[in-house]
Parts: sequence; structure tokens; C-alpha cells
Amino acid sequence: MNMQNTIIRSIDATEVIVPSKPGSLNSDSVFDKDKEFAKKFLTGASWTEFANQSKWIIQIKLSNGLVGIGETYRSASGEMIEEALKTFLGKDIRKLNWRRLPVIDQRIYEAFEMAVLDLIGKLLGVPVYQLLGGAYRDRVECMGWTGRRTPEDAAVKAFEAMQRGHRVFKFKCSDEDPVRLWTKEIKRKCGNGIKVLLDPNQRWKDVDTTLRLMKGVENDIMLGLEDPILHEDVDGFKYLKQKLDIPIYRHISLPYTQDIKDIIAFVRSDAVDGYNFNGSAYNSVLLAEIANLEGKKCWRGSEVDLGILEAMALHIAAASINCTIPSDLFGELVREDDLIKDPIRFENGSAVVPQSDGLGVALDELALKKYKTGRVLEHAI
Repeated sequence: MNMQNTIIRSIDATEVIVPSKPGSLNSDSVFDKDKEFAKKFLTGASWTEFANQSKWIIQIKLSNGLVGIGETYRSASGEMIEEALKTFLGKDIRKLNWRRLPVIDQRIYEAFEMAVLDLIGKLLGVPVYQLLGGAYRDRVECMGWTGRRTPEDAAVKAFEAMQRGHRVFKFKCSDEDPVRLWTKEIKRKCGNGIKVLLDPNQRWKDVDTTLRLMKGVENDIMLGLEDPILHEDVDGFKYLKQKLDIPIYRHISLPYTQDIKDIIAFVRSDAVDGYNFNGSAYNSVLLAEIANLEGKKCWRGSEVDLGILEAMALHIAAASINCTIPSDLFGELVREDDLIKDPIRFENGSAVVPQSDGLGVALDELALKKYKTGRVLEHAI
């Protein structure tokens, strides 16, 4: 192959905002007032505003005309994207270190990583998962998902997910939510057809609050608890794992500037039953391997993203040996659009891993035009 054909000749970054669908987040009567929580997780004035925060769609074009696409997490820095564009321009994509790209900020790193791997996959004629070592599965089971609900709404949402073939339904929750009543209503409406995962995002804060809120919750309906207490309380996670007769999980999310080394303390203490990982491809596969050595399973996390990032997540989940807990891939249930031409295909609650070269999805230019904010960064040589 002519080396000149694999030079990065141009890079575009287009800012977009894709709102949530009506009724896809909290019940109308449930309001998020925790401004510190919203600030911590970059969701705007409140958690329910997360879909109104901008993302960036990256397009990297080679001299031979091939284009690779990527998607940032929400609230990514345009200034950091601008710097990254300049760094990549003129480089031979085959000679980059794909495991350690020259991007520091984790909220934009994956966008460049997936665009690069999309191109490498197209050049080599293989799906991205092959660049990560190969696939363990061609379908990734996924959870249903929603925000904070009244007990009646929680049961309706869980039932809808069960009808779509999901075996697990995930709820965001705070210490204000009557989770015992949620699970009671879900069991009444769904029977044993679906399990519940509660994710307070550390908002229950401590062991005592967690034990109080879980009092009376029937264990047989629970898949488990994800991040009920503050991450630094490793001993608290371990205590809950021993005290509650349900699995306890830890979310390690590299885009929130958490460190890949965060897993070490949890492995040493045997503090959780499994993990939720999201972050760059090679680091996520590495985290999965560490968890697998510990004898623990994991799933792929998300920030309720658009189609490009979720397609990349499918490749990562496929290439992660122990990614067998249903994953957090459900953006199409929440967002107005996914910005890809053909949506990710779901069959009985599982997402089908794309098999075409590269990411296996194509950018929907008409949707991009509809949802772009007007802010575009362009660099070419």
C-alpha cells in the first residue's frame, strides 16, 4: 500500500445536540434538584438535562478518500478537540500507536480512537473488534434503562423492557426514591420476568443509608446494586457485599477522569461481585482482563450515547472475555436520533455486533445537519 494514501489529510469536528425523547427519563412528578451531582457528571443544570449537552462528531479523512468517524462524550471541550485535530493532521494513520493516541482528555479520547480504528479496520478489511484481539460473541445482551420514577411508572417501564426481550432493567435513583415500592410494583406487574439493577451513582453515599433504603426489597428481583456509596469507601463496598444477599458492582468510568488503577484496591479487597467499565477500547479490554483474572464478570457502560459511540461499545464488549452481564447500550430508547444511517439491530434484548469493516456503521449526514449547533472545527493540509 502506498504510504501517501494513509496520511491524514483533513479532520472535521461538528458539534451536535440530540435531545431525549419525551417520557424517556424521570416521571413528570420526580425532579432532580441535586446541583452538585449534575455538576459532577456534566449534565447541565440538572441530571435530566444531560441529553441537551453537546457532543462532537469527528470525521478523519485519509489521502485515499477513506473516512473514519467518532463521537465524543457529552460536554467535551471544543478547545481540546481543536488541539487534537492539529496533532493528528499529516500523520500516517498506520504508524500511530493505536493503544496510546496523542490525546490527553478522556472525554474526547475515544472519539479519535474510534475514528482511527474505523479507518484501520477499513484498510485491513476487518471489524474493529478484530483489532482488539477478536470477538468472544456476536451479540451483546443489553439492559433496559430509565431515570427516577414513581413506583407505578417504574413498573410500566420495566414491563415494556421485558416485552422487548430484556432480562434486566436499570434505574437511576437517589436517596429520595422509594426503591422498595419500585421493586414491589415491578414484581407485581412483571412477575419473575425481569431483574432490577439500581444505580444511585454514589448518591446513597454510605453504608447505613444503603441498608435503610434496601430494607424490605425482595432479593430475588434484584440483579444488584451499582455504586450505592462513595467510591473511596472500599471497605463499605466490601461490607455491603457481605451483608446484602445481592451482588454489588463498581462502575469504573474513565471519561469521568477516574483512573484505570482504581480497580486495584477493589481486586485486593475482593470488594465487589463485578464491574461496569467504560472508557477507551484498549483500556476497557485490559480492565476486563483484570476482572476476569479476579473471577469477576463485567458489562459495558455508557453515558446514554449516540450510534457511533454505541457501535464502538459493541466492538469492545464483543472483545472483552467476561462481558456477559447485560450492557448499558440503550441510547436509541432515550435519544431522538442516533445519527447513523442504519440503527443498531436489537434481537430479543441483545444488540447485534456490526460485522462490516471498521465500526460497521455510517454517519447519517441528514441527521447531522438537523442536530448540529453550527459550531464546526475544520483542519486540512
